[in-house]
Amino acid sequence: MNIFLKTEDEIELMRQANRLVGRTLGELARYIKPGVTTLQLDKIAEEFIRDNGAIPTFKGFPNPYGGPFPASICTSVNDVVVHGVPSARTVLKEGDIISIDCGTLLNGFNGDSCYTYCVGEVSDEVKQLLRTTKEALYKGIEVAVAGANVGDISYTVEKHCSAKGYGIVHELTGHGIGREMHEDPPVPNYGRRGEGPKLKASMCIAIEPMITMGKRDIYLLPDRWSVCTRDGKPAAHFEHTIAIRRGKAEILSSFEEVESIEGKLY
Repeated sequence: MNIFLKTEDEIELMRQANRLVGRTLGELARYIKPGVTTLQLDKIAEEFIRDNGAIPTFKGFPNPYGGPFPASICTSVNDVVVHGVPSARTVLKEGDIISIDCGTLLNGFNGDSCYTYCVGEVSDEVKQLLRTTKEALYKGIEVAVAGANVGDISYTVEKHCSAKGYGIVHELTGHGIGREMHEDPPVPNYGRRGEGPKLKASMCIAIEPMITMGKRDIYLLPDRWSVCTRDGKPAAHFEHTIAIRRGKAEILSSFEEVESIEGKLY
């Protein structure tokens, strides 16, 4: 396993890339409403990222099962857990939720973050799923300190979500991040305390709970990208990129821009 520690200068470059992701997610929050297509959101995101001097990392990202990813963001609606492909045919409607995963490459380093948005008025049951998933992300970040293990993060996320009866996707994980979008170590959302690689100061990782309202079983759509819940129930996905520190992790990405527009709905 090749785990790369970052210098403070490199962490600053990662902070800049991740702040741009946060600003992009905030820009998208202005347009998320019934009647908007996910392809429209993709075009807005790509223009915003490029106008700010960065490259949308996801566009052209290789797929071991088929062709490269065709868009700049992943737009996962309702029962799509992750990697939803933007399309003119996917029109948002009242009561939907949409997870938007966004990556930028800026000055040689990657930013990566995801936020699950409400489209209009969403049921209390779905809001509770979103609330729990977001809480699990921050609880995972709380234990992500130098000297801990990856399994401490995994256990914390799993415990919080399973206590509410939600499913935790096993096949997809968080990851290290830096010059490459996906680096070691993988960061699962389930596991045991004290297991997995040791966290060291100046490691950078992306923690991303992917939680389902029903069972955790998933399947891949024919587009070879979109991963859906097998029971058709909704899923939520929140992600922050962090730098491991002694005492308290530093969150490099940001939800502040989204929440200043959408409000803290959950």
